[in-house]
Amino acid sequence: MIRMRKKRICRFCENNIEYIDYKEEKLLQRFTTEQGKIIPRRISGTCAHHQRQLVRAIKRARHLALIPFVAEHTN
Repeated sequence: MIRMRKKRICRFCENNIEYIDYKEEKLLQRFTTEQGKIIPRRISGTCAHHQRQLVRAIKRARHLALIPFVAEHTN
């Protein structure tokens, strides 16, 4: 028996967001893992158009030190 999975809707398309700004740190942090990796499109559910914008915004924010490249290491 095969279960049909409900397709995820892009959060940005749903809210009519046309441009993802690199200055929105809280939004960008949601799309990165604890290690600082960018969450892939198939997991986050974003469309291809917005995923490209998201990656560009995260990289710009990292370069300007708005978000860290890697999370703090604690022992």
